[in-house]
Amino acid sequence: MKTPILRIFPRRTNATPTDDLVRVRTTPSLFEPDVAEVHISVAFTWDKKWAEWAAKQWKQVAPTTVGGPAYNEKGGDFIPGMYLKYGYVITSRGCNNRCWFCSVPEREGGLRELPIAEGWIVTDDNLLACSQGHIDGVFEMLQRQPHRPQFVGGLEAKLLTKNMAHRLKALKPETMFFAYDTPDDYEPLVQAGKYLAEAGFTKNNHIARCYVLIGYQNDTFEKAEERLRQAWAAGFFPFAMLYRDESGKYNREWRRFQRQWANHFIVATKLKTD
Repeated sequence: MKTPILRIFPRRTNATPTDDLVRVRTTPSLFEPDVAEVHISVAFTWDKKWAEWAAKQWKQVAPTTVGGPAYNEKGGDFIPGMYLKYGYVITSRGCNNRCWFCSVPEREGGLRELPIAEGWIVTDDNLLACSQGHIDGVFEMLQRQPHRPQFVGGLEAKLLTKNMAHRLKALKPETMFFAYDTPDDYEPLVQAGKYLAEAGFTKNNHIARCYVLIGYQNDTFEKAEERLRQAWAAGFFPFAMLYRDESGKYNREWRRFQRQWANHFIVATKLKTD
């Protein structure tokens, strides 16, 4: 009897599964297991060329398909451990916002809730936009996990309420990420920071964090640093996210700047001067 699906990933990330049926940027060896299918999962558009070349090699092992977010494939129900390692969980997909830089609405469409699987690293596109009943179910699931929850998919600041801030505090999260992508994100971020502070979060423990988009057209280092420091002033530990187009190209100076503002220790040192 053939074993389950062999999964191939063009690059390793923190979320890449680590079981025996996973390969990272490799072609078949002489000792591959007997599998029914090979799936090449592509998260980034700039990896598509390699993935399509690799598929020709893996077809010698078993029927091979190439897909994933890079191909704008709409995701189905979440299967723990299949394309994200155990601990990661997606309880909803899609978003009703139409941010110019985000591919989620085009790929997934509007927000839809999924059956709630087990996990503690929540990567939903927009969890706080879900129904109250769904959020209640997610929080109940998180309370029985063996680790403190991490909200890494991004929580929308304008949807945070005073009550929700207290509910998040009760979960004792390890990390929570919000976002400051466009100018109209700023005021909601400030208000969210106030709610979180009232609930007992402090920016010095770096639990409440904020993705800050940088490096897009007409952005400057001065403007980007101002936004990063504004996020800190609002009560969040900033984390720079470098904008890339579909080709994955970026300016090396922007990449150097982003690395400085994505390194926890460097950022903490910079912010001590505030």
